[in-house]
Amino acid sequence: MKKSQQNSRSKFSKSIVFSLVFLVLGFMLSYSYSLSKSQEAEGDFTGGAFFEQEERYRKELIEQQERNKELREELEEKQTAVQTFEQSFSEGESHNTDYAKEAEALRRVLGLLPVEGSGLTVTLQDSEYDPNSVNPNDYIVHESHIFQVINELYISGAEAVSINGQRIHANSRIVCTGPVITVDGVQYPAPFTISAIGKPDVLASSMQLAGGVLDQLVNDSVVVTLDEKQIISMPAFLTEL
Repeated sequence: MKKSQQNSRSKFSKSIVFSLVFLVLGFMLSYSYSLSKSQEAEGDFTGGAFFEQEERYRKELIEQQERNKELREELEEKQTAVQTFEQSFSEGESHNTDYAKEAEALRRVLGLLPVEGSGLTVTLQDSEYDPNSVNPNDYIVHESHIFQVINELYISGAEAVSINGQRIHANSRIVCTGPVITVDGVQYPAPFTISAIGKPDVLASSMQLAGGVLDQLVNDSVVVTLDEKQIISMPAFLTEL
């Protein structure tokens, strides 16, 4: 009798163990299946959905650029029409001639109209690599050097200034990123040519003052070249270059 009870208990214990084993195996299989489905869904999202979103953004950017170009062309046409009207108005009304000239001069200073005239170009170039220099920034042109030149030119009476042919204005953003600079979103590698319209002799003399901008640039290992130009042409800063 006792032996029969022991056998019965042993079978019952084994059945409980097998039940627990099958339960754990079922849970593991279910979890593994759910995990694989989740990874497939994630792969689908990071694949197709990501590239669809990127393509949509690219199309929107192209459309916006085309719209900006159309607006710039429309603005240039209206500015030309206003300039023509002012010129004809000044010819018919002599007492308003000064106002028309002042308005045109103001637009030129603000960069709303292209300008042309004599002036000075200042070229800044990186110096040759010095193997004894620990810091490579010691022999490249930085935005601080460009700002020094621009400020000196404006103080000396420059009417308009451009960098590598791009007209700048009061709110222009100039940032140095390694060996290149970014001017209002457009990148330029060295050398950097800063052109200024004004009296060439006055601008050059101001740059070459003892202890002035030119001496400071040379001390910073920047290669500087000055050239008094007879004619310098600059576009309006809203014109696409």
